[in-house]
Amino acid sequence: MLSKAHDVGAPSLLDALRTGTSLLHVALEKRLPFFSERLDADGYRRLLQAYHGFYAPIEAALYASGLIPAGFDTALRVKTPTLVSDLHGLGLDDTAINALPHCTALPRLDTPAACLGVLYVLEGATLGGQVLRREMSQRFGIDATNGGAFLDVYGPETGRRWKDFLDYLGSQALDAEAQQRAVHAARSTFSGFERWLDSQEVLL
Repeated sequence: MLSKAHDVGAPSLLDALRTGTSLLHVALEKRLPFFSERLDADGYRRLLQAYHGFYAPIEAALYASGLIPAGFDTALRVKTPTLVSDLHGLGLDDTAINALPHCTALPRLDTPAACLGVLYVLEGATLGGQVLRREMSQRFGIDATNGGAFLDVYGPETGRRWKDFLDYLGSQALDAEAQQRAVHAARSTFSGFERWLDSQEVLL
């Protein structure tokens, strides 16, 4: 659930984030199993469980940090509840979901810039979801009502919300040092996510 976007006239922060994470992004995307013939319905369930194990703690840490710059609507963009709903749709109850392992090696969220770097990764991961949901629907009969809502979490609002996020990033006045903190956090998010999914044995 990761896809690059190319935007003309992107702000310098976005340029720095995109350039700084592009190799990690491509490396992770190549290992995601959504289009692999080896992925079966059980593998898809385990993949979503692994996603939950990363998203739940990183979103909790983000929103508890108090460091997200003003203008980001956390209530509109939080994704963990959708993952929980999908796992319910795939047959897990609350006890089973609460027992799932959580990633503890999270990026340091000690500055507003670091929060922006993490948000860049999480928001960018919403792009291309329609294609993923269509693929899972064709292969396993999974849609937004029975385990596939997270794949296209914003639905028809995806494009507009990505543009709104780019505008939000563009409104942040970060100096060069703060930009590097944002890039470091974004890189840590990509690499940490890949290591976590690898530890859960869900990657190619």
